Amino acid sequence: MLKKINRIKKKKDFEIIFTRGRGVKDKFLALKFFKNNLIESRFGLVVSKKISQKAVVRNKVRRRLSNIIGSDLDAIKKGTDIVFIALSGAELKSFLETKETVKNILKKANLF
Repeated sequence: MLKKINRIKKKKDFEIIFTRGRGVKDKFLALKFFKNNLIESRFGLVVSKKISQKAVVRNKVRRRLSNIIGSDLDAIKKGTDIVFIALSGAELKSFLETKETVKNILKKANLF
């Protein structure tokens, strides 16, 4: 789980990232990122109802992503706001497939 300092919670922050940020897309994940003026990187996770109507499934995807990001937090560049957007098919992937995709998408964005 991510620490509070590493989470994006405010709607205003999400709007800034989505409007001004750059994006990268991979198999079943999309990534939006924007440089912030903070010491730490902050992360947001978006798992919409398009993934599944069941909250259990959406929360499972969210927990997986949070766990992967938390374990690789030291390797990710500091001072960036990053939003992961789960695309359809994310709920069907295993933990290892998700971890590899997260690493690949961060490398594409030069954040790893």
